[in-house]
Amino acid sequence: MQVEEHDGYRYEKADDYIATVRFNQPERMNGTDPWMQRDLRDTLTAIQYDDDVRVLILIGEGRAFCAGDDISGHPRAGVRKPPPSKRRENINTYSSLRHASQEVTVALRKLDKLSIAAINGFAIQTGLSMALACDFRIAAEGARLGSATLRFGFQPDEGGHWLLVQHLGVARTMDFLMRKRIVTAKEALELGLVSEVCPLAELEGRARALAAELAAGPQTAMRLLKRSVYMAASLPLEMALDDIAARTAVSDHHPDAREGVAAWREKRAPQFNRDVKP
Repeated sequence: MQVEEHDGYRYEKADDYIATVRFNQPERMNGTDPWMQRDLRDTLTAIQYDDDVRVLILIGEGRAFCAGDDISGHPRAGVRKPPPSKRRENINTYSSLRHASQEVTVALRKLDKLSIAAINGFAIQTGLSMALACDFRIAAEGARLGSATLRFGFQPDEGGHWLLVQHLGVARTMDFLMRKRIVTAKEALELGLVSEVCPLAELEGRARALAAELAAGPQTAMRLLKRSVYMAASLPLEMALDDIAARTAVSDHHPDAREGVAAWREKRAPQFNRDVKP
């Protein structure tokens, strides 16, 4: 097990191709700040280039997954205080958003490894967006999800509005954001924001079981398919067909495809990723 301590989270990489980002500032409801966002973006970039990671799990400690940006103004003990913000000036507000919280959202969505948000508690604003940017979401029964930025007169500026439209559509996103809704795990399941709800004690085990299933799959085909699915959400049919055809020209000739066919013929479980060096 490889463990790295960062500002606001711990990065854990196991020998089973599963990595975990564990938000570990429960006294601050795992709120984010620019330093943490910078480090998290760099960690996600490192994961992209690490062949020993196939699946990423995000989870929090305490009552929150991540309850949004830390707006208390008090630096965490032992952590450098971010430079003074000049958000009163429009151009500085724009630049700080493009280079901080929005970068985390983009890095999660660009990651071609599969990702799972194990939502242990409150997932608010930035926390909600990080969860929605993952490919799978499992919530504990006591979890709460929402944006609620309008409660402070703020915008869902980390990309939450776009992610909600992807999951809910325009009309339900308008209702969700304008009415400042914070929903229970059960309501999130009904809305389609999460795919599973379980007791908190089972949450990490469920997430790891899903991660193990995904890590055993044909990685090349899965990563190509992940990108095609997200692109299909915004492409016309003809372009989506062209995109999947180009990716199929790669995956159909990969050793995993030959193994999949051989396993089916021999009536056995396939052993994918044999081309990957240990």
